Amino acid sequence: MQSVERVKTYLEEKNTHLSIMVLEEKISTAPLAAQALGTEVGQIAKSILFKTKHNNFLMVVSAGDVRLNTKAIKEAVGEKVRMANAEEVLEVTGFNVGGVCPFALCCQVPIYLDESLKRYDIVYAAAGNEHTALPISFEELKRITNGQPCSFSAL
Repeated sequence: MQSVERVKTYLEEKNTHLSIMVLEEKISTAPLAAQALGTEVGQIAKSILFKTKHNNFLMVVSAGDVRLNTKAIKEAVGEKVRMANAEEVLEVTGFNVGGVCPFALCCQVPIYLDESLKRYDIVYAAAGNEHTALPISFEELKRITNGQPCSFSAL
């Protein structure tokens, strides 16, 4: 629960009106989260950590129903990227895979917000563990993450 508390503290510091939802069931994947929340899979905001060839990290947050185009990410950051492994995700973000929140990270990394999220008024991001969700708009997500809008979804 420590990671969820870190998220709550971050939200308070950013003066948001947002509140974390805690569910009994695990919502560690976009389909599980959508089912539990009664939403479309696309409304689930996936936070994926990538590692570059030169050991730098970046996070891409996208709609749960899209695949990310790593070639587009490479073009944007200027280096080849791969998905970070579970140990790297925990070390860099402070969250376990399945509960990665796109803010309140242990290490500062660039955040990219895929335009696929804009289809929805509200999306649901993980809030620190596999039982939490945070309803949030794209604009609010952009504000509190200082995220850069991008178009990394594969067609």
